[in-house]
Amino acid sequence: MPKVRSKVARHKRRKKIMKEAKGYVGGRSKLYRTAKETVMRAKAFSTMHRKTRKRDFRRLWITRISAACSAADISYSRFIKALKDANIELDRKVMADMAMNDPDTFDKLLDIAKQQVA
Repeated sequence: MPKVRSKVARHKRRKKIMKEAKGYVGGRSKLYRTAKETVMRAKAFSTMHRKTRKRDFRRLWITRISAACSAADISYSRFIKALKDANIELDRKVMADMAMNDPDTFDKLLDIAKQQVA
């Protein structure tokens, strides 16, 4: 059976891992085996956190809207239900931005919601 030689391919694979491991502390950036383990772990975390980032932002938006609603004496759930009943289709990201940066417009939304509830 012939001997398999993979000098170029092996060097490319190794170089790619070491390049991805740049900036890691100690042996994690210098030693191939530890660098490979760390890079694989980092990739797993980045995949996982791409999913959780969406959840985290939605939670943040809901918290901001809820805070603005409670200042106007209406609960978050009643506010969202009233907007649905009034056929206002704004996503939570936009409403949270309104609550933070444009309170006058958000107050108009609150008025519409209060009219819908009453």
